[in-house]
Amino acid sequence: MTCYFRQLKDVFKNAGVEVTRENKRELDRIIHGFVGVEYKNCSSTWREVKKRIAEDEEGFIAMLKKLQPSY
Repeated sequence: MTCYFRQLKDVFKNAGVEVTRENKRELDRIIHGFVGVEYKNCSSTWREVKKRIAEDEEGFIAMLKKLQPSY
């Protein structure tokens, strides 16, 4: 779980998202859902996240900004 979060530090920062112990699991579930990968499948999720960021980093950041109030 959340094995890819440390690689996303800058993305989270740009989205204004502070990752805490309390919200880490919910953020992980949200990202898994956004990229369409079964929860807790870290390797596949990271592969898809990298692909999405390479294609449209600003769009990925915008998604995180929109979802921020829900966690």
